[in-house]
Amino acid sequence: MSTPYQHIDLRVNDIELAWEFYSKILPPIGFEEGWKGKSFRGFDAVGEGPSKSWFGFTEDEHHRPNANRISFWAASRERVDELGRIMVEAGAVNVSGPRPCPEYDETYYAVFFEDPFGNCLEVCHR
Repeated sequence: MSTPYQHIDLRVNDIELAWEFYSKILPPIGFEEGWKGKSFRGFDAVGEGPSKSWFGFTEDEHHRPNANRISFWAASRERVDELGRIMVEAGAVNVSGPRPCPEYDETYYAVFFEDPFGNCLEVCHR
């Protein structure tokens, strides 16, 4: 059974910068098919529509980051490590980990980071 998550529509201040950042991190996570509109862009996960998940971002000059966090799944700790390196290379900021997170669960392992707009993101495995 797949996840009931259908899509994320994230706000960003600069659509071009968002495209540059997310085109480096989303394909390795599994959102492989990019698409562009004038003020809305994103990536589709592998699968058949209309149920396949997608991650999009909308330009909003008034965007203010908050403490919400989006977490992506990784199949192993090694994959979290690999994706953590990709996040750093892509320009993620305030990176924490990859590291064990026993405060969540004894098997929780994650890397936490922010996109260039201050949106909180994570890749985890447990």
